[in-house]
This record gives sequence, structure tokens and C-alpha cells, in this order.
Amino acid sequence: MKQHDFIDLGKLMDDIFAAAEDFTSVFTDSMSWGSNRRDFYPNYAYPPTNVYITEDKHLVFEFALAGFREQDISLEFKGEHMIFSASLPDDLHRPENARFFKQRLKMKPIEAQKYYVPRDKFDRDQVSAILKNGILRVTVPPRDEPETQDGVKIKIVRDAGSASVSTKGSTKKGEPAQE
Repeated sequence: MKQHDFIDLGKLMDDIFAAAEDFTSVFTDSMSWGSNRRDFYPNYAYPPTNVYITEDKHLVFEFALAGFREQDISLEFKGEHMIFSASLPDDLHRPENARFFKQRLKMKPIEAQKYYVPRDKFDRDQVSAILKNGILRVTVPPRDEPETQDGVKIKIVRDAGSASVSTKGSTKKGEPAQE
């Protein structure tokens, strides 16, 4: 009987696109191209993710994490970003030497993905993260009042060399009078 080798075109295309993504990120990072066009919510290929704002201004992240458990997932805030990562469960065993007819489940660790969450607009102390049916939903509520940082007042002075400056009340040209 003749043996036929089957090629999984879906996996082949996934591998090609993954290699292209890796090449693009390495190339743009090393050349510092695109730094002026940074995306606040990068298009990570894995895991599938939704990022949106609700009508009541809650920032919501949804991650498809089939096979991951709560203890495998790490979420934390650093600077202006939420850092998301996940490790594979210890009990996940991939069959060795298996020939897949179709392989669409990407079971791989997730390394430190950054998502922009400005601390002056969102209340990080009230974040909720719920893992249900393989979907991790992270909800970041808005601040009641946006946090304002103290600004630096800039003093504006009169240009002493300007001819159009009024010298009314001054002792010499360009010097203000003492009050």
C-alpha cells in the first residue's frame, strides 16, 4: 500500500507568518524604525485578544487562554503599561513524533506583553480579572476624576530689546518699575 504524506497547509502558513512577524519585530527594533508610530495596543499574534472601552469608560482586555490556569497567568502594572504573561501548565504533554493533520491550537508560553493603561485616567487599584471558559477578561475602571499632575508654571518676561514694548511705569527702557 502506498503511503501518502499529508501537508498541513494551515500550519505551514502559520509558521511562515510567525517567522515574518519575528523578522519584522527584530528588524524594526534593531533599526529603531517605527518608534514614532508606536502602537499603544500592539497586535500580538498570540493569544487572540480584544481591547475596547465600554460606554461607561471601562478599559477591557479579553485574552483567549484555552488550557491555561489562574496560577499560570501573571498580570502587573509597570509604569504606564499592564504587563501580561503566562506559562504553560506543567501537566500539558505534547505527543512526541505525532503527525498532525491539523494543528491550530497554539500552546506556547506568553512572554511579557505590554498594554498601555495610563495611570492618570484608569483606577489600577480597582482592576478585576476573571478567567472563565478559557477567556481572561481584565476590566480597568476609569478614575472618578482624572489624576492631574502638578504642572510647572512658566514665567513670561518682557523682551528688553523690543521697540513695541510699552515702558510706562518703568525707570529705564525695558526694566519694570518697582511697585
